[in-house]
Amino acid sequence: MSAHAHPHSQLTPAMRGVLDRMARAGRPPLHALTPQQARAFYEVGSGVLDIPPHKMARVEALQIPTRDGATLHAELVVPHPHGPDDAHAAGHTPAPRPWPVLLYLHGGGFTIGSVATHASLCRHLAHLAHCAVLSVDYRLAPEHTFPTAVHDAWDALQWLHAQAPALGLDPARLAVGGDSAGGTLGIVTALQARDAGLPLRLQLLFYPGCAAHADTPSHRTFAHGFVLEADSIAWFFGQYLNTPADREDWRFSPLNAPDLDGAAPVWMGLAECDPLVDEGVMMADRFRLAGVPVDLEIYRGVTHEFIKMGRAIPEALRAHQDAARALRLAFEGPAAPG
Repeated sequence: MSAHAHPHSQLTPAMRGVLDRMARAGRPPLHALTPQQARAFYEVGSGVLDIPPHKMARVEALQIPTRDGATLHAELVVPHPHGPDDAHAAGHTPAPRPWPVLLYLHGGGFTIGSVATHASLCRHLAHLAHCAVLSVDYRLAPEHTFPTAVHDAWDALQWLHAQAPALGLDPARLAVGGDSAGGTLGIVTALQARDAGLPLRLQLLFYPGCAAHADTPSHRTFAHGFVLEADSIAWFFGQYLNTPADREDWRFSPLNAPDLDGAAPVWMGLAECDPLVDEGVMMADRFRLAGVPVDLEIYRGVTHEFIKMGRAIPEALRAHQDAARALRLAFEGPAAPG
């Protein structure tokens, strides 16, 4: 982009159409709402541009205990079998093969979002990747500030690893992932898994937040009018963080992690017209420097949240396909040492 081109000129026509419709709808910005209003607002809007949810062979509500005695709601989805290998998983032979599983952590700035807002995405990934997906309602800010979401995500992964056999899942074929704030939690959880000797096949990351401060060039270029507004980012951080020092903690800004060696391989999908794109690229570069395999895709002309706009944005469906292919390859490959 030349220094004089307007950043909106980078958008695809379909993406520009979505932004125009949003602007005409005159919706209040998130940062003008209470967290409770923002959650309700996001919940109502989340299905508008999303694809209809895929039919699953199994949808199970689960309760996950946490270290402080709370219980998290989670939803396990298992797709219909696709082929002979999956027929084993569906129990059509005497030796059913357990399903590989993705632990999914939803986006929403640690403040909004839920299993419900990301149900279509999780079902589509399950369908395309031929894997189970466990989506978790980690506790949200401001009722539960940093690092509660971090603890909840790690507690959920440990629980999933322990309970997998009883649920018909394969504890040796686990992946962790998420979008936006959920992508942040995915990276942090993967690093905790590495430290605990719990092997993961993949980190599946859609435009994760990675940096302590919203100060990269993309934060300036895409500050206003590209779905994720600078004021909303500041509002989310204000809900979630307790002190300025929390910003520097690697569990909030994984770019500050002292050591990425030995982390699970990464598939990362970024949106070109997103304040978070620069820090995503920086994170991918840091993983590569640490010897972690990284597959990075940057989807041109689209904004933050695009993966939940499959009805309107063709790149969303392409990103689902790319992510699912990465999951399939990770689950089919040999187990990582660890």
